[in-house]
Amino acid sequence: MNTYKNWLFEVEDRVATITLNRPKKRNAISPETLYELRTITQAISSRDDIWVVVLAATGDHFSVGVDVNTIGLMIGQDAESYRHNLRELQGCVDLFDALNKPTIAQIQGYCLGGGLLLALCCDFRIAAHDAIFGLPEVKRSIAVIMGTQRITKIAGIPATKEMVLLAENFGAQQAQAYNLLHRVVDSAELPTATAQFADKFRHLPPRAVHIANRIIDEGHTLSLRTSQELEIALQQPLLDSADFREAIASFFEKRPPIFTGE
Repeated sequence: MNTYKNWLFEVEDRVATITLNRPKKRNAISPETLYELRTITQAISSRDDIWVVVLAATGDHFSVGVDVNTIGLMIGQDAESYRHNLRELQGCVDLFDALNKPTIAQIQGYCLGGGLLLALCCDFRIAAHDAIFGLPEVKRSIAVIMGTQRITKIAGIPATKEMVLLAENFGAQQAQAYNLLHRVVDSAELPTATAQFADKFRHLPPRAVHIANRIIDEGHTLSLRTSQELEIALQQPLLDSADFREAIASFFEKRPPIFTGE
């Protein structure tokens, strides 16, 4: 396990778990938290032994959002410093969003503001039935600063306006109705449900998963013809992979495939 001030990071059986570890602050997000996340993301991206990533948090809450002390530091900054610092923090989140592994957020308790935006960077989100979500920024007389487009891309414009402009908290069932969640489970079952979901990726060819995920993320903004060209371009390297040969061989030999990531 690597040592960070605000995170726990461990890898076991191809599954990396990164755990926000500020329970006394209800896992509020500080600049240092995001800078450490950037370092962890870079480490994960370079490791072939990691096939899937779980984003979790210690304590009763996933995250209450950006630390109020951080918001206070923004007051009085000149415009140039404000833009520079905010872009730096946004870049940390963007890097995690672009991670080349499938990511799963495990959500309990409060998941608010920047915490929700961080969860939306993940490919999948599994939440406890009593989790509470919200985007309270407008009530603090600020706007969403970690990527409003992340909400719109998943929930659509009408639902995003309801969440952002009203700034009201809502439960897991409503979050699922907004398409923000893939699974809602009993709070006692949350770790097991997340582990079982992550385990599915331990038995899939990681390069194919990554490329398929990339096609989905990039292709939805393209025309059909252009997206098909993207599929052709990204597909070719897979045909020369050991995992592709294993997939074909195991199919004809009527046995489960054993993928290696090669």
